[in-house]
Amino acid sequence: MRAFTTMIYRQLKRFWRARSRVIGMVVNPLIWLIFFGLGWSRLFDFPMAKKIFMGFDYLSFFAPGVYCMTIFITGFTSGISVIWDKQFGFLKETMVAPSSRKSIMSGRIVGDSIISLLQGSIILALTFPLAGGMSLYGVPQALLLGFLLSISIASLGVCISIKMTSMEGFQLIISMLMLPLVFLSGAIYPIDAMPEWMKTIAYLNPLTYAVDGSRYFLLGVSKFPVSIDILALLTLMSVFLSLALYLFERVTIE
Repeated sequence: MRAFTTMIYRQLKRFWRARSRVIGMVVNPLIWLIFFGLGWSRLFDFPMAKKIFMGFDYLSFFAPGVYCMTIFITGFTSGISVIWDKQFGFLKETMVAPSSRKSIMSGRIVGDSIISLLQGSIILALTFPLAGGMSLYGVPQALLLGFLLSISIASLGVCISIKMTSMEGFQLIISMLMLPLVFLSGAIYPIDAMPEWMKTIAYLNPLTYAVDGSRYFLLGVSKFPVSIDILALLTLMSVFLSLALYLFERVTIE
């Protein structure tokens, strides 16, 4: 447990010392919310549009999506930090510690997940004055879903970065993954508007269930039963976390 909690503390302290990351934590999602959300909300400002967006105006429909997108995009930084530590030798130092390698990597993932959830929480708080119809009573449940999503994506980022040595190559792969998964999550437009082949990919996307569950708790509407959203996130989180721990232990042994 000491190694686990130490790695959580280290990731949080490292984030707080990087002022550019702290500023970007708020600015980047606000760009999506203001320039994309407000812009499209004016375009869909007519009564029939609410039927498309589950009975809400576009900005209210988009707000839970921005919250989940913030956590999703930030979660991949776990992979970048692994490559960074690999290049500067910190990873080797943790390997000689008398602790389980699984506890070390678990601490890293949970620490980065807390950072992602913090970013999402700030954006969620900023969306309430702009988007009407959201319920404060659903915020704790939405935060829980966000934490499950953050662990899933942080673990996926670690899985991708385990055998990579180039941060540029990692960022290229992540960029190719992130944008399609964001658009295929239902965060920006409803899944029902997608072609059938796109829906198949959307149903395999962990972000889809986080967005749908957050809409249920914040707006009271969803495409799937909320139990399906929670079960899917728990399953994906377990799979990605177990795979990340297995790959990390195997690579360091080799």
